[in-house]
Amino acid sequence: MSAMYLKIKCDLLEKINNGIYKEGDLIPTEMELAEFYNVSRPTVRQAIQILVDDGYLEKRRKRGTMVCQRKIEQEFTQKILSFDKEMNKKGLTTSTKVISLKIEKVSKEVSNALGISLSENVCKLIRLRYIDSKPNVIVTTYIPYNRFPDIENVDFINYRLYDYFSDKGNPVTRIKRKLETIKADETTADLLDIQENDPVFYFHSYGYGNDNKVIEYSISKYRGDINYFVFDLYR
Repeated sequence: MSAMYLKIKCDLLEKINNGIYKEGDLIPTEMELAEFYNVSRPTVRQAIQILVDDGYLEKRRKRGTMVCQRKIEQEFTQKILSFDKEMNKKGLTTSTKVISLKIEKVSKEVSNALGISLSENVCKLIRLRYIDSKPNVIVTTYIPYNRFPDIENVDFINYRLYDYFSDKGNPVTRIKRKLETIKADETTADLLDIQENDPVFYFHSYGYGNDNKVIEYSISKYRGDINYFVFDLYR
């Protein structure tokens, strides 16, 4: 009977994955599950705790145990992959909405980030990225226009930015990122379908080309409720 909690855990997990217990649903109480599986409550509690630790269930005080919304593992903190390629590897479907693409005078912040003169122009590309039809991240990207003068004619709904750089003979070979957390403002909340002041992961990314010059400066706002980030460090 010592492994019975593992069988219960697997059975509950299968019901979650099959949609019998959906996101936001309360699962049966410990007493009900103990009666159903003909085991003690501590055995049920052990099975539930594993699923809580793994992020499938969440215990709510005075309410019970609820099926969590599964978070998406983001691994770009340790490798260079396009958003689409990383998500597709996980079996997830991505899509892109281009909110705007325009050429404008560079601001002081962006000129410092890209290492270009204040007299130059940049391409400002704003995209809303979806995973399985849910908005996941807003990305505002600045690209030096004089290095990529045809960029304003590119269809970034169907063409990956990193593929564009590679096809131009200047792939992104190194990325430096800075991570903060902020509260969603009204515009961000509306685009990401979250509440104003909800937590958001806020990344500044500097993409370096093969000449070790910055060819993209991006500001990304990821939903805090459905994403987590993996840092795999070695010594």
